[in-house]
Amino acid sequence: MSSRSDYRVELPEVTDTEEFGRRLGGLLTAGDLVLLSGPLGAGKTAMTRGIAAGLGVTGRVSSPTFVLAREHAPAPGGRGVPLVHVDAYRLGGQLDELDDLDLDTELVTAVVVVEWGEGVAERLSEDHLLVRLDRRADDVRVAHLEPHGSLADRDWSQVTRG
Repeated sequence: MSSRSDYRVELPEVTDTEEFGRRLGGLLTAGDLVLLSGPLGAGKTAMTRGIAAGLGVTGRVSSPTFVLAREHAPAPGGRGVPLVHVDAYRLGGQLDELDDLDLDTELVTAVVVVEWGEGVAERLSEDHLLVRLDRRADDVRVAHLEPHGSLADRDWSQVTRG
């Protein structure tokens, strides 16, 4: 398990959160698992919209709270990596429901982003990126990246540079 405290970035506006996600999406490859953590309104879905843009997938990205998971196919001429966007909030720690989504199969061919994933979805792969989003009193979001397993070998500093 690895963690780097220097992988941190301030995100003053929603557009900054989306741009950060776009840069992050540009580094992600099929098989990557990203867990997003943070309170309501911290920017998890905005970050996922950015990741989707960085991957070049089709379809409007919105919170999958009621359907639990949405798959976004690669756009024609894009990078060819689909995105599976999961919202684990409603699972309430019910790991069998997470298993029912068959995400370990998706991890072979897609980037899987799990909102509310910390403490729930790490068991899908020891190789994952945890992104903790905090919302300060001045409404600025702060993202902390915590790469684990083989993802700790990537240079995430290019994502955290504005």
